[in-house]
Amino acid sequence: MNRDFDVIVFGATGYTGRLVAEYLLKTYGMAGTVNWAIAGRNADKLAQVRALLGVPASLPLILADAEQEESLETMASRTKVIISTAGPYQLYGSNLVAACAKTGTDYVDLTGESHWIAAMMAAHEAQAKKTGARLVFSCGFDSIPFDLGVWFVEEAAKKRLGNFASRVRGRIRGLQGGLSGGTLASGQATMAAVQKNPSIGLTLANPFALTPGFIGPAQPDGDTPYEDKVAGSWVGPFIMAGINTKAVHRTNFLLGHRWGADFRYDEMQMIDGPPKSSGGLGGFNFGAGGMPKPGEGPTKEERENGWYDILFIAEAPDGRKVHVSVKGDRDPGYGSTSKILAESALALAFDVPRTITTGGCWTSAAAMAPALLERLPARAGLTFEIER
Repeated sequence: MNRDFDVIVFGATGYTGRLVAEYLLKTYGMAGTVNWAIAGRNADKLAQVRALLGVPASLPLILADAEQEESLETMASRTKVIISTAGPYQLYGSNLVAACAKTGTDYVDLTGESHWIAAMMAAHEAQAKKTGARLVFSCGFDSIPFDLGVWFVEEAAKKRLGNFASRVRGRIRGLQGGLSGGTLASGQATMAAVQKNPSIGLTLANPFALTPGFIGPAQPDGDTPYEDKVAGSWVGPFIMAGINTKAVHRTNFLLGHRWGADFRYDEMQMIDGPPKSSGGLGGFNFGAGGMPKPGEGPTKEERENGWYDILFIAEAPDGRKVHVSVKGDRDPGYGSTSKILAESALALAFDVPRTITTGGCWTSAAAMAPALLERLPARAGLTFEIER
């Protein structure tokens, strides 16, 4: 594919977009192997971001507006991959996905808006297959550590136990991180959408919402706390489970049900004992400043002091198990996500042949698991380890 750029970061004036640009500059520079640019609708704000990051004036600034389809198509036609950080996606992201599908441009984002993903699949899968566009949703903490973690533990189970496991548990042993104004805005937009259209609530509650035409078995209850003797801990609900479990089931679906049509998966947070109250943010916090506004998020110190540790347990019918850990060295939603998102785009641009992963709507693991398992430990601070 002969394009002007390898990667364009769209939404670079936002909180996460700036972090992605900062990561690309720090890791790959301006005269290295990656030809990249930043994009948004406001030239002055883009120039401010470029100056704030200390990026040379040679970094191209691309003007495109989420509501102007022609500008999005022009932008998309100039690059191999678009990194979209301009959310809430259900409000501002649909035209860009359409532009990428039309121009055969690969696309990654960090959305956790599952009902929007379902809508984008229905609208653009057929065209993406024709043009060769690989549209890969949820390439941040939603949902790569989980999607790739399940893929990794399943591969380990196949080697150690002789077969893939039809039952996998995802257990969050701990995490530390904050939320941004953009994340809160996405949650608020989703709640407003449900109030306007109650059928969206059914999509959000359906673990197979992203596997059109396939409904698997009843899934484990991830909402009720209990003592999980397999994990060796009490467990309670995890705030992001509803997003990640859909991605994992879609990966299995895209892989031709490699892990079985009866595959069962749940995610829960490890807790010290029977919970004294319900709810909570599962390790996320707002810090001393309270609720962040759009464009705001954790400080540099908070991002660098953040971390996460996730346990995956694959279980064979005879009781044998494989334990795998996935760990990240920055706060989940931003410090880690910005690195994961950038490397996902570069994996599509450089590592994943179109003969292997063809056009269509993908999950990260189904599209590029081997490439990410090379890139993320080497550059993005993730580890994938078999514990026992």
